[in-house]
Amino acid sequence: MNKGTVKWFSNEKGFGFIQGEHGEDIFVHHTGIVANGFRALEEGQNVVFEAEETEKGLQAVEVVVVD
Repeated sequence: MNKGTVKWFSNEKGFGFIQGEHGEDIFVHHTGIVANGFRALEEGQNVVFEAEETEKGLQAVEVVVVD
């Protein structure tokens, strides 16, 4: 599991970026968020996630907000 902080997330567009522990930007799509109901993130939230390599770079999946 990787740790990071939500850099920004657009509820309208359904995606955003997480800043990883080493400063890298990792794409996150709303389908990769583990939550009941509406899946969204807020800037500054701490998260844990798995990272998958895609054609466009790293993408966060299995994203869970932590306290």
